[in-house]
Amino acid sequence: MFASMIRPAMVFGAALTALAVGAPAIAATQPPATYRNPILPADYSDPDVIRVGDDYYMVASSFHFSPGVPILKSKDLVHWTIVGHVLPKLPFAPEYDLPGPVPTDDTGARMPPPQRTSGQRYAGGVWAPSIRHHNGLFYVYFATPYEGVFMSTAERAEGPWSPPTVVVPGPGLEDPCPFWDDDGQAYLVHGKVGAGPLVLHRMAPDGKSVFGEAKVIAEDPKALPILEGPKLYKRNGWYYIFAPIGGVETGPQAVLRSRNIWGPYEHREVLVPGRTPWKGPHQGGWVETPSGQGWFIHFNSAGAYGRIVHLQPVTWKDDWPFMGEPIPGAGPDAVGGQPVAEHPMPDVGGRFPPVHPQTSDTFDSAKLGVQWEWNHNPDDRRWSLTQRPGFMRLTASPAINLVSARNTLTQVLQSESSVITTRLDVGGLVEGQRAGLAMFGQGISWIGVVQKSGGRHLVYSAMGAETVGPVLKGRFLDLRVAVSDQKARYSYSLDGGKTFTDFGGPAPLRFSWWKGARPALFTYGDPAQAKQGVADFDWVKVSKVTP
Repeated sequence: MFASMIRPAMVFGAALTALAVGAPAIAATQPPATYRNPILPADYSDPDVIRVGDDYYMVASSFHFSPGVPILKSKDLVHWTIVGHVLPKLPFAPEYDLPGPVPTDDTGARMPPPQRTSGQRYAGGVWAPSIRHHNGLFYVYFATPYEGVFMSTAERAEGPWSPPTVVVPGPGLEDPCPFWDDDGQAYLVHGKVGAGPLVLHRMAPDGKSVFGEAKVIAEDPKALPILEGPKLYKRNGWYYIFAPIGGVETGPQAVLRSRNIWGPYEHREVLVPGRTPWKGPHQGGWVETPSGQGWFIHFNSAGAYGRIVHLQPVTWKDDWPFMGEPIPGAGPDAVGGQPVAEHPMPDVGGRFPPVHPQTSDTFDSAKLGVQWEWNHNPDDRRWSLTQRPGFMRLTASPAINLVSARNTLTQVLQSESSVITTRLDVGGLVEGQRAGLAMFGQGISWIGVVQKSGGRHLVYSAMGAETVGPVLKGRFLDLRVAVSDQKARYSYSLDGGKTFTDFGGPAPLRFSWWKGARPALFTYGDPAQAKQGVADFDWVKVSKVTP
C-alpha cells in the first residue's frame, strides 16, 4: 500500500497529433487512467468529503493538534492538497495550551503554581468532523470529547472561518453531522463517546443550535456493535446514515436507511474486508461526481502510520449502496463489496495534473505553511519566521520531556516510506536545552543536540533513554530520519549533507492518542534553568521513497 498512482490513458499532446494525422485508433486502444489505494497513505482519519461545483473538499480528525481540522482540496478525488484549517487554535480549555509542570513568565523566569494549571489534552480535541455546503456557506461540525459539539462557517473553504459556536454543550458526545432537508428543516445526528447510540436533534436553520427533544434513532449492540461516525444523506426519498461498526481496526462500513428521518432504520453491511488484506474499511463520506458516479472516501487502520485514506466506487441497487468490488464467490445477491486495490479514475469531466499534500518547507514565508500543526496550541511568543528570516526559530520552554514540551512543530507523514531531513543551527542553545528532529508519539524517538557542561553533544533518544554521541564543534548540522516498515532510522551529517552517519538502532513507531507517528521539529529547556535559548531550523525536506 503506497502512494496513489495514475496511469494516463495517453499523453495528450501526442494524442492530438495522432488525431491530426488520422490515427484515432491508437488513442482508442489505450487503457483508462487508474488509481491505486490508498489514495493518501497519510493519517487523515475519519474523513468526510463534499463536492462544490467541480471541486472536492475533505476534512479529517485532528485531535489535540493545532491548528485544528485540516481542509484538503481535489479536482479528481484522488490527488489532494492542503488549503487550510478551520480552527487557528483550540479555544476549548486551558489544557489545550499544554501548560507545563513548571510555568514561566515572559522572561523565562519560573513562576510558582497556581498561576497556571498543569494538564494536557492528548487524544482530546477535534473528533470526526463533517463538512457540508448550504446556502452559499461551508459548514464544519465537530465534537471534542470533553466540551461538546461545535460548528464553524466560511464563505470559502480556505477561510477565514468563523469562531466555533457551541451547538450542543457537554462532555461525552462525538461524530456530529448536520443535514438540511428539502423543506428547509435542519437536523443534527451524532454519537456518544464509546460508540454509543446515534442521536438525532432538530436544529435551527442557521445550524447554530438544537431544540426540542433529542431521539435515539439507532441502537443495536448485537447487530450494530460500536456504532459511530454517522453521515446523514437523502436520496430518492430515502434517508441514509452511513456509519461504521465493529471498531476501527477490523470493523466494516454499514448503511442504515428509512423513509422517515426519525426511523425506524434497517441496515446492511455494504463494505467488508472480503478477501483483501484490508481488515477494517471504516468510516468516511459519500460523494457524487457531476456525471452521477458515486464514491466513498474512508480510512483503514495502518498501525503506526495511523488511519490512511482509501477511495471506493459506489453503485446503487434497489436503493441500497454497494461499495467496492464484488467479493469472489459471494454470488450475485451479495449486499456488500470488498475494497478495491486498483480502479479506473473517477469521471470528473476531465484530466488534471496530479498534486500532493505539501511537505517540504524552506521557511522563506512570514506565514506558517499549511502542512504544519503544533502538538497543542503554541505559545506564539516562542516561535518566529521573521526574527531570523529564512529560518523557523523555536524558543525553548522548560519541560521535563518532549511530550510535555510546547511548540513542537509537526506535520502528517505522507508516505509509508519516506526520508525527512532538516538543517539545524544550534548556536543559540543554552545549558540544558535540547533540540532536534523527532517521530512524535508515545514511545517517542528523536535525534538532536543537548547543551551540557558548556558543550554541545549529539544525542539519540528512544523510549526516554538517551545515547550521547560526539561533541559538536560547529553550529550547523543536518538531521535525518528514514521511515519504513513502521520504524524510524536516524542519521546526521556534519559536512553540509554530503555524508550521513547512522546513530541509534531502528526505533519502532507507535499509534498514539488516536494518531499516527509524525515528524516533528522541537526544542525544550531544563526546568532548573531560568534562561531559555533558541533553535533555528533552516529548512525541512521530505522525500518519498518508492520500494
